[in-house]
Amino acid sequence: MDLPAHQLTMTVLMTPDTANFAGNVHGGHLLKWLDQVAYACASRYAAKYVVTLSVDQVTFLEPIFVGELVTFLASVNYTGKSSMEVGIKVLAQDIRSQKIRHVNSCFFTMVAVDEERKPVEVPALRPFSPEEKRRWEAARVRKELRKEFSERFEELRPPAP
Repeated sequence: MDLPAHQLTMTVLMTPDTANFAGNVHGGHLLKWLDQVAYACASRYAAKYVVTLSVDQVTFLEPIFVGELVTFLASVNYTGKSSMEVGIKVLAQDIRSQKIRHVNSCFFTMVAVDEERKPVEVPALRPFSPEEKRRWEAARVRKELRKEFSERFEELRPPAP
């Protein structure tokens, strides 16, 4: 399947080494894969190395079980000057029943960097389809909310000694 440069799909089999004491896939393992998928998607799109700036709205909707196939659907939703928002939807599939469940969603902000790890410009994303335009607008709103959230918490910081 050929995907546009701003999208990426990865599927992983959940093995016993990923399990927590309850027998479900450990959230930390999932977070590591999410970061790797966000990195792969953003770096491929920008043709640059990238670093993770933030992770938003990681929502564990349902547990993931050992033996399931987990598919990560990633998309660059929005670009700034050097930053990109990568949205990731996670689907778990029971191999025997073929039932697919939406188990996680989140948004990573990735920044493209040069060899000195300084931010560099990324290609502007041009949303075309109605879905891409919806994602772009939702990402723009999330960016504004992150800025407001940061400013509001900065007001609560005690003054430096």
